[in-house]
Order: sequence, then structure tokens, then C-alpha cells
Amino acid sequence: MGGGGAEASAVENGVAGNGAIPEVDVEKMPLLSPYQLGPFSLSHRVVMAPLTRCRSYGCVPQPSHAALYYAQRATAGGLLIAEATGIDETSNGYPHTPGIWTAEQVEAWKPIVQAVHDKGAIFFCQIWHVGRVSHTSYQPNGAAPPSSTNRPVTTGKVYLATADGVDDHSTPRALETEEVAEYVEHFRRAARNARDAGFDGVEIHGAHGYLIDQFLKSGINDRTDKYGGSVENRCRFLVEVVEAVTSEIGAERVGVRLSPFTNVADASDADSNGLSVHLAETLNEHEVLYVHGVEPRFHPEKEVQSTESLWPMRKAYKGNFLVAGGFNAEEGNEAIRSGKADLVVYGRLFLANPDLPRRFALNAPLNKYNRATFYTQDPVVGYTDYPFLEDSVTVPVDLQPEAQEH
Repeated sequence: MGGGGAEASAVENGVAGNGAIPEVDVEKMPLLSPYQLGPFSLSHRVVMAPLTRCRSYGCVPQPSHAALYYAQRATAGGLLIAEATGIDETSNGYPHTPGIWTAEQVEAWKPIVQAVHDKGAIFFCQIWHVGRVSHTSYQPNGAAPPSSTNRPVTTGKVYLATADGVDDHSTPRALETEEVAEYVEHFRRAARNARDAGFDGVEIHGAHGYLIDQFLKSGINDRTDKYGGSVENRCRFLVEVVEAVTSEIGAERVGVRLSPFTNVADASDADSNGLSVHLAETLNEHEVLYVHGVEPRFHPEKEVQSTESLWPMRKAYKGNFLVAGGFNAEEGNEAIRSGKADLVVYGRLFLANPDLPRRFALNAPLNKYNRATFYTQDPVVGYTDYPFLEDSVTVPVDLQPEAQEH
């Protein structure tokens, strides 16, 4: 991998027409069956996950490379969720992640969105604020990162956007009660900006220990005001964000990502099952387009076995339900067959296989992902240079593929 030649090949073989998904028996492979997601007619149920790539220099997405990256993975009637995108200048905690709070950022996103739409795909922007999963070097004037609490993250390190490498997470500052509304407004404005950039909708990031999750989880939220204590109070910030964003762009264009069971960045809860069901029942009332749940087994750094399950949450939620968390093809098919999910979200496999739905259809071998290049600053290596299947290769069709590395 690497180099301009690989990139040129990707353009020719990926964006210029290769990668068509052959017809399959959808009873045997429901992942490739059509689905009506609110106003969006999807041709298959293989969704590209929001994947932080750390290649948006100065928090501005780079159309020269990002447009190719997303277009490579776009298929007619497919759904892609863009990498986590900051809502304001205090929202960052990783090197070179994109934002959508300035006019320059909105303009930079437009050709990227257009490249995806030119392939006939649906494109959502995941909007986030990392809260205390940050460092003073990312904050205006070196301020403390905003959070629900004054307690810092005690596990892991924060990666800096400087030559200093890594450091401990900085001690955050708990938002005052009256300040919370300002961050609700930042989410609302980000959603409007995403629509102005051409995105079909937004996914509110309420998972993985970031700002919204810092309010949701009892292991972090130690507040005594209306945003702390009971599960209803801890969910209040998310509800206010959902209300603001849906009123701005319409509930049919809003998804919400949640990870009630994952403990990343100390984000534990004393009653994860109870929280998951409460969130599902609460979001039923707001009729958002979808809920995107993360399996308990998922952890960003390692595989975690868990006896907990998304099933209670899925049964409580009445709308469209997406699942993520290390699925392979057959596990995704089974999630659809069983009713656990309507759509299945793939991250690392989609990163390494830009023609992933086609490979699933053909039961073709999968490229191995290279973890060492997930977040490298070089915009080509490990980004737009993963190979596509060659048109000339004949692959036997087996609609019950074996498990693949994930």
C-alpha cells in the first residue's frame, strides 16, 4: 500500500464504475436486501460506520483526499456515516479531526458530500463533542475541557496534535447548569451546517464516553442539578439535543448513536440494561430516524466478551435500529434474520474493503486492515489505497460465507 499509483488505481477501479453488487438470494443474504429507512430507499443494509481518520488538518476536511475516500465506499442506495465531526471549537480531543462549526468547514465538506451523492449513496454526518476526553492543548486559550463533571478520565492517554505525542487527559470543568443550553445550541447549529453542506442528515454521537455519554452514565455524572442523579435527569441533555436538532432539520433526518454497555473512558453505568431501555423508550417519543446501538462486546482497544446484550434495548425501541460492533458477514445476516437489527454497521472491514458489499455478495476474500495506519497523518497510506476486487476475477458465489477477521 501507499503512493500515488495506488491512489490512481483506486480512482479507476473504485470510483469510475467498478464495485457493482451482483444480485443474490436475499433470503440467504438479508444484508443485501433493500430497506426503506424513513425517506431514504436503501438498496442494501451494509452501512459504513463513522471512523475517525485524523486527516482533517486544522479541523478542516480535505476534499482532495476525503472525497475519494468516501466515494470509493459509496454504492447506489448505500448509507455512509461520516467520521465524527466537531460542533464547536471546544469539541476536539484527537489530532486533525474535522469540524462543522465554521463557514470554511461547511464549504470544504460540500465537494465530499457531492462525491458521495454522485455515486447515488446517502450520507449522514456524525456530530460530536468529546467533553473531558481531551486536553488543554485542544481548548481555546488552554482552558479545561467542558464536561458533566470535574473528574478526569483515569484510563488511557490523549493523543496530541503536536510533536509531544501523548499525555494524560486534562482535568475537565463541569458545565454550569445555565451553560448546558449553549452546548445544545452548538449541536443544533452543527446540524443546520451539515444540511447546508449537503448531508442528508446527522447522527448525534451519544456513545463511547464523549460529552453526551458523560451526562448519561452514572459512573461519570456526579451532578446534583437537573442534569444529574436519576436516569431521567442524566438523559436530559441528550433529550434537549435531540429536540433541538430534530426541530432544526426534521426527525426523519436524525439518528442517535448510543453505547450503554461500553466502559471506554471510564463510561460505566450501575444499571446498563435499565439505561438502555430508558433511552429506547425516551427516543420512541421523539421519532428519530434511527437508533445506532453498539454491542457490549465492542471496545476500541480490544475485544471484550460480555453477557449483556442489546436485545432489551432493541425490543423497547419501536423504530429503525442499527447495530455495530465487530460483525462479520454471517453475523450481520443473522442480526437481520433474527430482528435484532434492521441495518448492520461495519467499521474496520469497510475501511480496508471499499467494495465491502460486493465482497459479501461474492463471498470474496477480505483485505486485512492495517491498524498501524488507522490514524496516520499521511493522507494516502491506509486511506484511499486499499485494493478493490478486479473485475476479471471470478469468485464462486457462496451465500453462507465463513467468519472473517474483524
